[in-house]
Amino acid sequence: AAANQMGPLLVLWLAVFLSGTWAVDRGNFKTCDQSAFCKRQRALKPGQSPYRALLETLELTNTKLTLQLINDNNKVRLLLELYRLQGNMTRVKINELKPLKPRFEVPDVLINDPPTEPLSLLSQDENGVVLSLGADSQWLIVSAKPFRLDIMEGREVLLSLNSRGLLAFEHLRIRKDTKVDPEGAEKKEETDAANEPAEGEVCGRDEERSNTRTKVAPSPGWLFSPAGPSSISLDFSLPGVEHVYGIPEHADSLKLKTTDGGDPYRLFNLDVFQYELFNPMALYGAIPVMLSHSAQRTMGIFWLNAAETWVDISSNTAGKTVFGQMLDYVQGSSETPQTDVRWISESGIIDVFIMLGPTPTDVFSQYASLTGTQAFPPLSALAYHQCRWNYNDQEDVAAVDQGFDEHDIPYDFIWLDIEHTDGKRYFTWDPHKFPQPKDMLQGLIDKRRKMVTIVDPHIKVDSSYKIHNEIRSKGFYVKNKDGGDYEGWCWPGNSGYPDFTNPEMRAWWASMFAYDQYEGSMENMYTWNDMNEPSVFNGPEVTMHKDALHGNWENRDLHNLYGLYVQMATAEGLIERSGGVERPFVLTRAFFAGSQRYGAVWTGDNTAEWDHLKISIPMCLSLGLVGVSFCGADVGGFFKSPSTELLVRWYQTGAYQPFFRAHAHLDTPRREPWLFGPENTALIREAVRQRYALLPYWYQLFYHAHHSGQPVMRPLWVEYPHDTATFSTDDQFLLGRDLLVHPVTEEGASGVTAYLPGKGEVWFDVHTFQKHNGAQNLYIPVTISSIPVFQRGGSIIPRKARVRRSSSCMEHDPYTLFVALSPKRFAQGELYIDDGHTFNFDKQKQFIHRRLSFANNALSSRNLAPGSQFITPSWIEKIVILGASKPSKATLKTPDGKESLLEFEFDASMSVLTLRKPGVNAGVDWTVVLQ
Repeated sequence: AAANQMGPLLVLWLAVFLSGTWAVDRGNFKTCDQSAFCKRQRALKPGQSPYRALLETLELTNTKLTLQLINDNNKVRLLLELYRLQGNMTRVKINELKPLKPRFEVPDVLINDPPTEPLSLLSQDENGVVLSLGADSQWLIVSAKPFRLDIMEGREVLLSLNSRGLLAFEHLRIRKDTKVDPEGAEKKEETDAANEPAEGEVCGRDEERSNTRTKVAPSPGWLFSPAGPSSISLDFSLPGVEHVYGIPEHADSLKLKTTDGGDPYRLFNLDVFQYELFNPMALYGAIPVMLSHSAQRTMGIFWLNAAETWVDISSNTAGKTVFGQMLDYVQGSSETPQTDVRWISESGIIDVFIMLGPTPTDVFSQYASLTGTQAFPPLSALAYHQCRWNYNDQEDVAAVDQGFDEHDIPYDFIWLDIEHTDGKRYFTWDPHKFPQPKDMLQGLIDKRRKMVTIVDPHIKVDSSYKIHNEIRSKGFYVKNKDGGDYEGWCWPGNSGYPDFTNPEMRAWWASMFAYDQYEGSMENMYTWNDMNEPSVFNGPEVTMHKDALHGNWENRDLHNLYGLYVQMATAEGLIERSGGVERPFVLTRAFFAGSQRYGAVWTGDNTAEWDHLKISIPMCLSLGLVGVSFCGADVGGFFKSPSTELLVRWYQTGAYQPFFRAHAHLDTPRREPWLFGPENTALIREAVRQRYALLPYWYQLFYHAHHSGQPVMRPLWVEYPHDTATFSTDDQFLLGRDLLVHPVTEEGASGVTAYLPGKGEVWFDVHTFQKHNGAQNLYIPVTISSIPVFQRGGSIIPRKARVRRSSSCMEHDPYTLFVALSPKRFAQGELYIDDGHTFNFDKQKQFIHRRLSFANNALSSRNLAPGSQFITPSWIEKIVILGASKPSKATLKTPDGKESLLEFEFDASMSVLTLRKPGVNAGVDWTVVLQ
């Protein structure tokens, strides 16, 4: 049916695209050697930097240092700006001193102009200057020839810039004429050394490859060539560091690999069809943030550039054989481990933030202070989502909804993909399949459930389509190099691409989500932005031509921002439609730094294979490290059909990842949870129910992520930064500090080995309550029903034992508190409650936030937010204390002075004490004393 509404060329393209082995066609996507600027920059040899700092130009004000750099090969001058930022960060900006036209600087990603702190000059001579960075004996040394920056703490170098001399800044050049032979220009570009083009010489810009391998010629008539080279590069050295992480999105291990002898990691938002694993190819999103970690320190590098970017990583320990490492151990290695990182971007300026930690928590706070924190989602968005491409019609939606009830499996959201629209015209409904969308939505409201519909940023070029007509009449489409509306092929056929970089366009887009504009929408309908890299089926690398124009800027300058802007405008639309009252939920496929402020992301078009299940863990961990906590992978795999064992294991894994959604390709057999026999239905039901019981804990983790930028799902080294055994672990993870999860991701597994960190710590199996010591590898026998999860001793976790059909149905249900005792510390936890869906928690301080503490045989609840006001009917119905001793009595004390004895049970074999029905309101002070 979908094909009937597409043009014949698109149908032919899809037939080729979707046929065969369902694997990525790597020929569609560039390697570094095929990307002229990457190849050119990578050809530069270390140790030959032509850049010199002109110390006589140094100016120091209360907010920044400025200094000119000169390239001794071509005499072009650059301007260095250096800032000491509040919160132990340093910002370095490098631009041309006098560019022929402005170079692109990324807007809208930083949440404000970062506040500065004064720099002070400590010493200066002809070789360089030394500046004080204030705290902890931190210095910044600027060396003059060659130019180099070193950040030191005491006598230790924390980080160096241009220590390998790979700073390269291709300056904009005046054209000799207005006509250029594109092929000659391209050959010229390929051979020009990045630092040494003759002044006034014309160089072609990085070529564009379409599916027919055509070359895009520079536009004639410009004073200076829009097709001239403008790439930038800078290297960073990290002494003492062997482990670096981040720079998502890549389907790779959590610890980033060295790129010597292979391609660099690429950051360029692309629609990659069934991506491969364990390679540095670009995927749907790009966050140019890298974290380094050692037992001594955690730091971060934020490269604020939205153009195509490549990241090279090398290490002086990576190539050593096991024998070489043993020799180092026996003889004593004098070589300090070091990781070198080089960033290469096609255009823009160098604008880099160095986050100096020193702890992982500090780096998360530093990055959050720059780009903001994770949007606080509605509670229901943290529950289970059911999706496929596509639920056929209203009757299908009703049948699936009923199936969940009949099989007693909770869910909160059902999703509709592109087929729900009228001929791929977004903001519309298929009049035959979805004739009464409000009736459908009301049916979901009656069960306290919700829907997500897809709204993609490619607009069908159709004069009878209101959305298209308005965008065209307002001039809001991206333009081609000749000034006409840029058009390309996507799901509707010939499509226009709204220019989301234009704030007027974003405001108009947001207005389209109003209930009187988006016909058939209601307050329980939310949004999914797909294909927003943007995907252009007949474009170079299945995306937009780099010379397409967003206002005055080429797509090449800001490509990686497009998806962020789409999600930003959509989220604003959902907020506006409620008068600013309701929190939005928006899922996006493409993203950039700062995207965390607008909603959730997922890992794109994965495959029903065991390795894709495994890779979902490091992919989401990587995103969490750089601000995006709300991450998940398509449960079951998007492409192909999972075995029942794989499907069950994926549900068990997804139930403990932040965004929990099942999704499947159009051509796969149906896979609703009850279609695989009663035993598998029961296993899936149990995994989903575990998710729902734990929602109070998930919700408070997201509250903290929203307030402080700490990741929800985190690698073990974040909480155990000195334990080197955790540094490369990416098959298990922590939720907050207190839950450790080791999903079963091997086919036919009869056991897994989990590392329980923390010397002197204890961990309790949440299913059996068995206690295990920390700092050990624990072998855990597993069956198909096993989900190995452990609660940290010294923690208190709230749960809800009464699982209902949706999270909203559980809103006022009582809490069970699980108290895990530790020989090392008092037990502490929190309880956070608000209305679950509005901004009143923030605007009107309507929430409950309580500290739960167990010390000296007393468990107490105390208010953490005295200025807040919220009333809940929920109460505490049970307290389970793990690692307890048997008391003679348990007494509940409330603020009114009343005391009452509590019933309890004690399991001596497991040392578990269960207190029955304290019955106290969850929002008041109380104490339980054990005697």
